[in-house]
Amino acid sequence: MANYPQLDDQVGVWKLKDVNDAVMGGYWRVAGSRAVQSTAEGTLQKLNMSSSGSAAAFGTLVSGKTEKGALGNFTRGVYTGSNGAATNIDYIEMASDGNSADFGDATVGRGMPAAFSNAIRGVTGGGRTPSSSNVIDYLTINSTGNSIDFGDLTVARMGINGCSSPTRGLFVGANSPEGNIIDFVEISTTGNATDFGDLSTNRWYNAVSSSSTRGITMGGSPSYTTAIDFMTIASQGNSTDFGDTSESRISLSGTSNSVRSFMFGGQKGSDTSSSDTIDTIVIANGGAATDFGNLPTACGFKSSATSQSHGGLNEGYTGTRIRPIPQGTGVGQRGLFAGGNNGSRRTTIEFITIASAGNGNDFGDLTGATDFGQPTASKTRMVVGNGNVASPRSAGNLDYIEFASKGNAASFGDLSTARNGGGHGFGNDTRGVYGAGYISPASLNTIDYITFTSIGNATDFGDLTVARSDGEGFSSSTRGVAGGGKINPDNSRTNVMDYVTIASTGNATDFGDLLAARNRQAGIGSTTRGVFGGGYAPSVDNVMQYVTIASTGNAQDFGDLSQARALISGTSNSLKGIFAGGIAPSRVNTIDFITIASTGNAADYGDLLETTHSPHAGSNGHGGLS
Repeated sequence: MANYPQLDDQVGVWKLKDVNDAVMGGYWRVAGSRAVQSTAEGTLQKLNMSSSGSAAAFGTLVSGKTEKGALGNFTRGVYTGSNGAATNIDYIEMASDGNSADFGDATVGRGMPAAFSNAIRGVTGGGRTPSSSNVIDYLTINSTGNSIDFGDLTVARMGINGCSSPTRGLFVGANSPEGNIIDFVEISTTGNATDFGDLSTNRWYNAVSSSSTRGITMGGSPSYTTAIDFMTIASQGNSTDFGDTSESRISLSGTSNSVRSFMFGGQKGSDTSSSDTIDTIVIANGGAATDFGNLPTACGFKSSATSQSHGGLNEGYTGTRIRPIPQGTGVGQRGLFAGGNNGSRRTTIEFITIASAGNGNDFGDLTGATDFGQPTASKTRMVVGNGNVASPRSAGNLDYIEFASKGNAASFGDLSTARNGGGHGFGNDTRGVYGAGYISPASLNTIDYITFTSIGNATDFGDLTVARSDGEGFSSSTRGVAGGGKINPDNSRTNVMDYVTIASTGNATDFGDLLAARNRQAGIGSTTRGVFGGGYAPSVDNVMQYVTIASTGNAQDFGDLSQARALISGTSNSLKGIFAGGIAPSRVNTIDFITIASTGNAADYGDLLETTHSPHAGSNGHGGLS
């Protein structure tokens, strides 16, 4: 976390609650309102980002004036790279007008590298040497000295730009070779960049800026575009169309105050003349950029900009951090329902706040339409093991969704075996476990696991006691329980419950039996108790049954759902259990709830956005997390 602002940066005595309210409410003192832009000729121009108006003169870069990449922190701006073979790095003090001073040298001379930073470290990558470069360097902003090798880009390229959150930086675009590439690195580490996703089109000489959560790319080639795209920095995935700049141009420069993005100058598409326009856009909203003011010196090419409060610094201290997901009794309250089937497979993700009854709300979309999947969730992330998809029907894709920020899912990796027919998903805050499934003509006993914080493919865990599909599961923080399902090729149902110890690997052990053989039920859990609801047994059923997770034994009657239904989904906040959607026998949008610690019938909670069966359900507060 950035070290700004400090508690002693305010007057008076602050309670921790007051600090939190100020940070999350957006009325803590802004980290800084100054942006500094450099033209190709080395002229430095300053802008007050807190009020509309034109920029003013700041000073001059004293060496290697052209083709700089810009980065900075609260007190210092750094300009690195230069046309030709020069390795010069300059720096300025953000609060003091004047000329730059020598900082040190880059590991390689190059023009127009991408540059970004957090409060401590600046990172540069790519650029022109005069051929395309793949070099990534880093430096410590508050010291002076030469930069140090960080690693390599996935592809050597020029015409690239960069932005960051306090932890992760993005390298965006490519001119030579032409491309729509987005790479990322974790700023505090070293190593090679990793593929993030793709821009909506090939893009270069574009401006890039960010808040602490979202990066945006603006304008650029080809064809002097006005397009603005955004990326969710903490995830991976392709950029999404966001809005338009006020005029078509390339080689504009960008920075932000974490609330607004600012776009400076550029070469106009209409007559290739230099622009003095300063545009702005609200990063959280998108839309059409609006006029903010003008530069004192128009700049048409090879410019760069940085600020005292861009997304790599603020961590939301100017009110841009996403408000915390509602908490209650020590656990998270956000429930997600992703995909499912409303007559055709869906990509829709919707959310609820579990503690408060109500209807589903739009959250975003999965990477592809799917139903009958296997969801698992940590406190920060839900990972869906795709089940049935359009073609081919079996899928091994894993998508992940960040609970804190509404938006689309991104690719996580793959299960060890592509399969359909659903299965048993459960986990704790560290590890998600996926069991069973179906590959024609037979059911599987396969168990896989993933580590939530590490994007990649699933790893073999062991085997269930009975191969099956279309079951369900729940967990405490130590033990996961899988119950019921369908056995193929016999097309029979099972009443078997298995359990595994989540932190280990190995084969499952018999837990006990359900009240009756069933499949396509829902499973929810607290830290101590798990509840199965609905399903086919063999007809559509309203029965709920429970077990004590830490023990073994047969299930006991809990009560009844509000209506008999199967292909139902469930999640919880460890106190309240939610059962949503299903077939009864036609599709429904019903959401029921129960109090897990008691027994009794379910009550009405609200409705999903659509009548849907088999959505993937998860929460940031289920029994495996508390």
